[in-house]
Amino acid sequence: MTTPASGTSATSAASPTSGARTRFAGRTALVTGGGSGLGRAMALAFAAEGANVVVAGRTEGPLKETAGLIEDAGGTALAVTADVSRSADLAALVDATVERFGSLDVAVNNAGILRGGQPVAELPEEDWRTMLDINVTGVLLALQAEVKQMRTQPNGGAIVNIASTLGAHIRVPGTTAYATTKAAVSALTKGAAAEHMRDGVRINAVSPGSSDTSMSLQGGESEAGRTERMKTATPLGRVSSTEEVAAAVLYLASDESASVVGADLVIDGGAAA
Repeated sequence: MTTPASGTSATSAASPTSGARTRFAGRTALVTGGGSGLGRAMALAFAAEGANVVVAGRTEGPLKETAGLIEDAGGTALAVTADVSRSADLAALVDATVERFGSLDVAVNNAGILRGGQPVAELPEEDWRTMLDINVTGVLLALQAEVKQMRTQPNGGAIVNIASTLGAHIRVPGTTAYATTKAAVSALTKGAAAEHMRDGVRINAVSPGSSDTSMSLQGGESEAGRTERMKTATPLGRVSSTEEVAAAVLYLASDESASVVGADLVIDGGAAA
């Protein structure tokens, strides 16, 4: 459930006391897959703007580390172990969030997994089912638990699903199964957004491309090697920083995007342009 370990930028986001912006003061933000990588960067970014932050994932240690980083910087955080492929875990996660902080105002469904690397004909069935369970069913079950709570709240809530530029936007040989699951997240986002906007719940997606996490490293590749490869691999000539992806998520979760519903915001250095 947790995302891959990040590069140094994922733990260098502004601290809760280092910036003047307080867009999420008094609000509670839940981030699945919050133990590392993009999930950790998003959690830190929400905390930096005043949110109470709940981080969830299957492995307790990394979650507690993320929560500790937030608390050390003066923020408030809660770490909850949960498997997004289990509806009971997600219901308990939302209950724990509301019990601790009183509401669920923002949810980021970030937990995901990349398996494969083979053409479709050689893809192990177990890899296919694992990606479907976490990347697709996990988002569906999370949406159900989150919307159930948010529709009871006077101010509703905002949900951001993390899809990928691999999927609805571009395809790369060897990643077809992963891209299929992420294209499903894009479609699920748009459909759910149309169905639940009248409930006071805004649902959008962010589709990152290669970012500064270990997921963007090819087999045996170093960060220096990736830097060199990316000079020609994308029009921008580099990976996106985790803070850049987090900034897009915070925008879609904030009041600044109050009329944005069902969007799929691509952050990929121009790869899908």
